[in-house]
Amino acid sequence: MPTDALGLAMLDYQRGGLRGPCRYVDGAETADGQVRENYFGDPQRWPEPTRRLLDSLDGPVLDLGCGAGNHALYLQSRGECVAADVSPGAVAAARERGVEVAVVADMFALPFARDSFRSVWMWGTQLGLAGSLAGVSAILANLAVVTDGEGTAVVDGYDPRHVDTDTMVGYRSDLREGVARRAFHFEYERDGERLVGRTLSFVLFGPDRLQDATVGTPWTVRDVHERDGGHYCAVLEK
Repeated sequence: MPTDALGLAMLDYQRGGLRGPCRYVDGAETADGQVRENYFGDPQRWPEPTRRLLDSLDGPVLDLGCGAGNHALYLQSRGECVAADVSPGAVAAARERGVEVAVVADMFALPFARDSFRSVWMWGTQLGLAGSLAGVSAILANLAVVTDGEGTAVVDGYDPRHVDTDTMVGYRSDLREGVARRAFHFEYERDGERLVGRTLSFVLFGPDRLQDATVGTPWTVRDVHERDGGHYCAVLEK
């Protein structure tokens, strides 16, 4: 049965350090899970564009897929922020680090009332877990419900036309133009016990496909910021 492998790795790191290696795994292909780099990075070393995006968000802000709370800590220093993640271990780590409001929540069934937030920060390519472009549209529709009439959302992803397919763990091609897939799970060798997380299946798509996915929702893509390795972030507004 799948475990909260990555979340437990975050919690252990918060409490003093990993108790064994944590890895991305796709069959025989593995890579370091980068727990420290991805979830405990020094805010002073964030790229300036990331900081500007965070500073641009009006509260209340929903940090959806908060991980260990790096961005939530920054956002709550500026105003009201609710951090949410499907991983109990990640949420526990975020709380221990000082995130004031951190809840276990599934992005497919958001437990928040209509118009609860002005902004959504969804960083970590979680939108791709919708699994399909239709699924992306459904997630965006859900985000529209919990944000008010002037809502903003920042999301990120990988444009499959520009990624290094040789180094991206779990990459799978797709016959559709501008679309690909990715699948992997995390494994954490914790005190000699092998903890295996659930398989994460992503749809990869570029900014143009993201714009297509907004059709039928209140959102439109306002800005796109291209980053290294095919990574990009997009600002959506109503």
